Amino acid sequence: MTTTSDRSTTAPDRQAAVDAHYREAAERIGRTASDGCCTGACCGDATSLGYDPTDLAGLPADASLGCGNPYLMAELRPGERVLDLGSGAGLDVLLSARRVGPDGVAYGVDRLPEMLAVARANQAAAGIGNAVFLEGSIDGVPLPDASLDAIISNCVINLADDKGPVFAEAFRLLRPGGRLAVSDVVATRPLPPWLRRDLAAWASCAAGALEVGEYRDGLQAAGFREVEVEIASPYTAGSIVGLASAYIRARRPETGG
Repeated sequence: MTTTSDRSTTAPDRQAAVDAHYREAAERIGRTASDGCCTGACCGDATSLGYDPTDLAGLPADASLGCGNPYLMAELRPGERVLDLGSGAGLDVLLSARRVGPDGVAYGVDRLPEMLAVARANQAAAGIGNAVFLEGSIDGVPLPDASLDAIISNCVINLADDKGPVFAEAFRLLRPGGRLAVSDVVATRPLPPWLRRDLAAWASCAAGALEVGEYRDGLQAAGFREVEVEIASPYTAGSIVGLASAYIRARRPETGG
């Protein structure tokens, strides 16, 4: 249910396409503002995605690669521990670090050393000390069980070949009562086979999108409750239809998980 693949391409093919896209993005950051995962109506600059210009003060303008604002959705509080799955250039981690303050910590995990180098440079430029960027995959994060109050992610989970292990990993990492706040691309109708086969579409956050019901069911299967999937804005580009950016919220139950 949470696998979005096509037999004419393989998981290594898709992962290689995604990695190549983001390695190139890491190299280009600072020279263009359009290096996010997706293009057109789905993504925008940080202010157009709902980030407060006051919150962005002192942060590098090139630190956003997403399609929404999970940082705002997470309603972080001082002293909390938060993780960004697929932290990219680091904007949501740095904003979260400011919000949780010196008694809290904001982690980011990314699989690409090139992107981690960008994020750490952005952290140094912003002078933020309570952010930690980890190398790892979003379905294998080097942090202990039940160690986080909140998990966020911005236009990344759709890139995973199998979302089930990602949802399970998020559940493992959250403490009972912990919350998940995600901005992601979803499919509002079945996507055509040609799109699922297109490696460039995988890298640009289109081909791997789960349908809304699949996203909800996948989170519930992992143990999450209070699952909400809210469509934020539709995405249209050429012949691609049936995609939208969405806000996804869920919580690990206080008991029984």
